[in-house]
Amino acid sequence: MSTVTVTPIKTEADYQNALSRIDELLGLNPDPYSELDDELDVISTLVHAYEQAHYAIPYPDPVDAIKYLMEENGWKNKDLEQFIGPKSRVSEILNRKRYFTLQQIHNLHTHLGLPLEIFINEKVLQVV
Repeated sequence: MSTVTVTPIKTEADYQNALSRIDELLGLNPDPYSELDDELDVISTLVHAYEQAHYAIPYPDPVDAIKYLMEENGWKNKDLEQFIGPKSRVSEILNRKRYFTLQQIHNLHTHLGLPLEIFINEKVLQVV
C-alpha cells in the first residue's frame, strides 16, 4: 500500500499543480473508495477552498437576480406579489426605492431558491 502526500495549497503554483494532479487522477478513472479516489477527493476539496479564497465569484445584486429570474421565467411584477406584497411594494423594490424586509427575503429564498447571501453580504451592506 503506497502513501500519497497531499499538501496545502498556499500559492498559485501549488494551485496549478493541484489542478494538474486532478486532471491526471481523472484520466486514471479511479475506482470508488480507492486510494486514488481518496486523493482526488482531498485535492478537490483543497482546490475548492483555495478558489473560494482567491477566485470567489461575487454574489449578484438581489434586484438584478430577481429581474433575471423574471426574464428567464416570463414572469411579470404581478407574479412576485405573493412573495413581496402588493403591486406598489413590488414596484418600489424593483425600482430600488425600498429594500427587502426579512419576511420578503425569507419568502424569496424559500419559494424562489434565491440564496440568502445575495440579500445579506458585504456589498449589499455597504449600499444600504
